[in-house]
Amino acid sequence: MAAPARRSVVFVTGNAKKLEEVTQILGDSSPYALVAKKIDLPEYQGEPDEISVQKCREAARQVQGPVIVEDTCLCFNALGGLPGPYIKWFLEKLKPEGLYKLLAGFEDKSAYALCTFAFSTGNPEEPVKLFKGQTHGLIVEPRGPRDFGWDPCFQPDGYNQTYAELPKAVKNSISHRYRALSQLSAFLQSNSTEPGSVPS
Repeated sequence: MAAPARRSVVFVTGNAKKLEEVTQILGDSSPYALVAKKIDLPEYQGEPDEISVQKCREAARQVQGPVIVEDTCLCFNALGGLPGPYIKWFLEKLKPEGLYKLLAGFEDKSAYALCTFAFSTGNPEEPVKLFKGQTHGLIVEPRGPRDFGWDPCFQPDGYNQTYAELPKAVKNSISHRYRALSQLSAFLQSNSTEPGSVPS
């Protein structure tokens, strides 16, 4: 019996590395095939959940169908959770070295990475579903390759290597993105039983 055709869902990203990581984590067993699409969404302000829901609603409005958006925060405990959802801008201006130096005056170098995937069926009447993953660690002097954002300065708890230094397979088994994606994946699997159905 032929396997059912995989339905496609738009993953809003212009970042090829991120798409590659998400595809690796989701694997071939997902009932959905990801189609990457770069959409310019407004830079919303607010709490992480709020931002994810607004971005997902706007993306679904533009795509007119099932859509996934991802938001990543890097939260320094000494700074009350900042940079949080604004990490992209902090990283752009300060680079990983600057992020490390932000905590120079603090004893507490602990932080957590938070990833939120927001899923919409494309129906504006239905609520956006959120799937979140967190990984705790320390902000350290940058080490490792510079090809993936703030990975060189984040050392996950229980490891003496930064995200950037860890083998991809190890990082992908402990990361905040992996934890959020495994929830999203379980949700997509459990809602894909009926032919042509869209998860509710």
